[in-house]
Amino acid sequence: MKILKVIIVCILAMGLLASVSFAEEKTYTLRYNTVAGPTMPQTLAIKKFAEVVKEISGGKIEVKVFHSGQLGDQKTSILNVKRGILEMYDGGSPSWFSDLLNYPEVGVLETPYVYRDLDHMYRVLTGPIGQKYWDYIAKKHGIRVLDWWYLGTRQLNLKKKVGVVRRPEDLKGVKLRMPNVEAWLNVGRALGAKPTPLGFGEVYMALKTGTIDGQDNPLPTDYAAKFCEVTHYIVLTDHMICPVAEIINEKLWQEMPEEYRVYIKKAMEVARYYQNEMVLENEAILLGKFVKDYGMEIIIPDKKAFMENVKKFYTQPKFNKLWGEGAYESIQSSP
Repeated sequence: MKILKVIIVCILAMGLLASVSFAEEKTYTLRYNTVAGPTMPQTLAIKKFAEVVKEISGGKIEVKVFHSGQLGDQKTSILNVKRGILEMYDGGSPSWFSDLLNYPEVGVLETPYVYRDLDHMYRVLTGPIGQKYWDYIAKKHGIRVLDWWYLGTRQLNLKKKVGVVRRPEDLKGVKLRMPNVEAWLNVGRALGAKPTPLGFGEVYMALKTGTIDGQDNPLPTDYAAKFCEVTHYIVLTDHMICPVAEIINEKLWQEMPEEYRVYIKKAMEVARYYQNEMVLENEAILLGKFVKDYGMEIIIPDKKAFMENVKKFYTQPKFNKLWGEGAYESIQSSP
């Protein structure tokens, strides 16, 4: 938290020094949509971004925050940013880009066990490996990836009727909710389940009524979305370290004065630390809360078995054709 405060103070100081030059420059109002609920880390981080960027721009950049998908679901929001109908969105990801932008190569960056840890994820996404994808998306599809925030590490979250799951074969026939994107449906298959496409806003009721048997999300999402009320098991597969892309319309980005772009990036950095700290802290404390307050059971699975099942799935020839020969293994073993 101390580091975050230092970053904010430094950026605010830069904004005060530069604010005198903004008097004659254009004012921007940016609508920033997210499907996350009002108390979820993503929404809180976007509000932090809005607060900081307004301060350091001298009020020339105003961000209006829309949570719970008020301006559209995941698919609609990404396409509307591409078209210039919506300025900003929190919720882009490699799998969504793969499907909606007809860019299958990028899907490799959001697959189970592709990252060793959070630091590895950031080295890949913000380094040369990732940047070639984001440059292509900006040039070809009009979407600028501004930053990557840590959404959490996905775990299996299942109803009691499923029973204890320790290995991939225990998931056979289990209706596991996945976003309605082929790359995500493949995640469900790789884990050994029967993937069932469903929008995020429909998951709670589907779990409650038994339409689906489970879902996978980071623990803070399970808590904020109240999935813990209608499920019984958390299975600690650690199968995906999840990034979420913060995106803006590329044409809008390029028309902004250079100093505006600098301050947006600086405010994004503050929001990233704010988001990541909340998620990491929540992940550390929520397991105990799930057991104590909701009577859930925490299962330690055979993670090696899941990793081997996933590797077998993603080394099929069709994925080499989609992503490029050896792309999955290359990213896994990258520095």
